[in-house]
Amino acid sequence: MVVNVDVEDVGKVAWERDSTVRVVEPARPRKLAKVPFVELAEGRLQGVVSSGSDLARVHVSSIAARTHGFSCGTNNNRPCGGLGQRPCKHLKAVVDEAVLRYGLERVARYLHAEVGPDGDLLAGLDGGREAGASAAVFSRFLRHLAYLELPDHTAPLPELHWFPAPEAVR
Repeated sequence: MVVNVDVEDVGKVAWERDSTVRVVEPARPRKLAKVPFVELAEGRLQGVVSSGSDLARVHVSSIAARTHGFSCGTNNNRPCGGLGQRPCKHLKAVVDEAVLRYGLERVARYLHAEVGPDGDLLAGLDGGREAGASAAVFSRFLRHLAYLELPDHTAPLPELHWFPAPEAVR
């Protein structure tokens, strides 16, 4: 019996081969201790940054696409003390991690931002401080964490039932 194996599929795990969604490789490996969650979603670059002073505290930071309005606050709904007329260090950490995850060009394109000559994305943002969506971002982060607690299995997850079966899209 001869089995045809696609050369590209050899190094992939089963869920990558069977997925109907294209898996985007990170631009470079990330360390999750400082910024455990970063995504381009809901018209924002958004993420969660671990606090350096309190293990139970995280900062929820976001930058809106197009308007470049930015916000940062803690998981207990307190404003970030370092946030002023320019982005704070937590926003810088989210931008840096997004660039590692998605690449500079993709993040700049999503935000509709110009990148400075030195590759500084924050310098190209012209927005100001605005009320953020901290609760929504933190809720998405907690929902993603819940998936880490599920046991390994290949059965479909009920809340993801709207993904088509691999056979349906071939």
